[in-house]
Amino acid sequence: MSGFIEGDDRNQATLFPERLDDYVAEDSPVRVIDVFIDDLDISGLGFKTEPNDTGRPGYHATTMLKIYVYGYLNRVQSSRCLEHETQRNVEMMWLTGRLAPDHKTISDFRKDNGEAIRLVCREFVMLCKKLNLLSNALVAIDGSKFKAVNNRDRNFTRAKMKRRLAEVEASIDRYLERLDEADRSALAADNTQRLEDKVAALKEAMARLKKLEVRMLEAPDKQLSLTDSDARSMNSRGSGMVGYNVQSAVDSQHHLIIAHEVTNVGSDRAQLAKMAKQAQAVLGRDKLDVVADRGYYSGREIRACEQAGIDAYLPKPKTSGNKARGQFDRSEFHYKADNDEYECPAGERLIYRFTRTEKGKEIRRYWSSACTACPIKNKCTTGDYRRVSRWVHEAVVERAQARLDRQPDAMRIRRATVEHPFGTIKSWMGATHFSMKSLPRVSTEMSLHVLAYNLKRVINLVGTRQLIAAIEA
Repeated sequence: MSGFIEGDDRNQATLFPERLDDYVAEDSPVRVIDVFIDDLDISGLGFKTEPNDTGRPGYHATTMLKIYVYGYLNRVQSSRCLEHETQRNVEMMWLTGRLAPDHKTISDFRKDNGEAIRLVCREFVMLCKKLNLLSNALVAIDGSKFKAVNNRDRNFTRAKMKRRLAEVEASIDRYLERLDEADRSALAADNTQRLEDKVAALKEAMARLKKLEVRMLEAPDKQLSLTDSDARSMNSRGSGMVGYNVQSAVDSQHHLIIAHEVTNVGSDRAQLAKMAKQAQAVLGRDKLDVVADRGYYSGREIRACEQAGIDAYLPKPKTSGNKARGQFDRSEFHYKADNDEYECPAGERLIYRFTRTEKGKEIRRYWSSACTACPIKNKCTTGDYRRVSRWVHEAVVERAQARLDRQPDAMRIRRATVEHPFGTIKSWMGATHFSMKSLPRVSTEMSLHVLAYNLKRVINLVGTRQLIAAIEA
């Protein structure tokens, strides 16, 4: 091998063995993990720190937490893979002091300490705040669908159940027709027996589906998942997915995830105020600006944000049926606050008529008596009168629209801010996304991913040595 770079002889003995610390670079991220977790008040976060009075001593919570944070930072999430890493990875040996828990111990720690692990994620966000890495100007909120450990064939909604029952019933009818043909044509007995076996199997499948239908209809949302009972069928970019809806609030300056939450509700409509208030609590501000997409648009949510001192920037969904038919849509009617009237495109005034409650909201109704003789009525309505509805708190959504009109770049900023973390985390997770089942455990898994994302982001922004110095300060 002369002429090439040669390594050491693996059988050569050394007088002074090298320290394990010599194999870990001074700027390695594993040193940040070690300092950060050692600095935490583990018992105050809810981890068990007192040893049992009897039995074999267990591993300390700091050791187990270090294993998980290092694993998720390096895209190793499986407890079995983490067990192997503790036995062969030099950085992991350095981090744990050559301790190597088995995969069952590693898995149980994540399963039993979900709430405490989620608090560790929050502690790192507070460290970012201490380092002045969080912007006080703007927070972007968004949700993304993540796959659960539940195949689509093992998830049932009313539409899916109806379709599958119809398919099984059609198959039974088809085989029964073939049995009738077999009887008339005197086919071999073995062919007849095979058809009868298939009919019997389909009838068993039908009975099984009927039992599942009963369980499905007992659920509050009329949905049933057999592998992960908390997973739900959701619409994701035009196709169905069985999974969870992960909400996040992201800092617009450094794209750090300030707050996150996992839910099994597919719609974002009721998530705006909750996520905005979580971000506001983390930042400790009385006033805050948040930006979200049109999927969050809800008058109640915008009003709840305004009452909490949060200014929301989000576009209104364009769902006007009149505009699709070539008629005047709602935006063509201008409200005159002084007289509590609307002015229509023809210049007539729509006056207040009465108030009624629709879906828990007080709605005021307006129309004009001049509609019957209007020359452009065909562009307005097909009924006798064009009626306009106004929520009693409509001024709240009007102020939100005015804010958005003054900030035309808000949606571009949102897209560039909040979609980057989701894309990064999904690429780390791989094609299957979550590996745990049930909402609490999935929330724990997501917190570890968020902690790993924020940790890597801050290391890139600040540097390993500077971050260690800030933690120790």
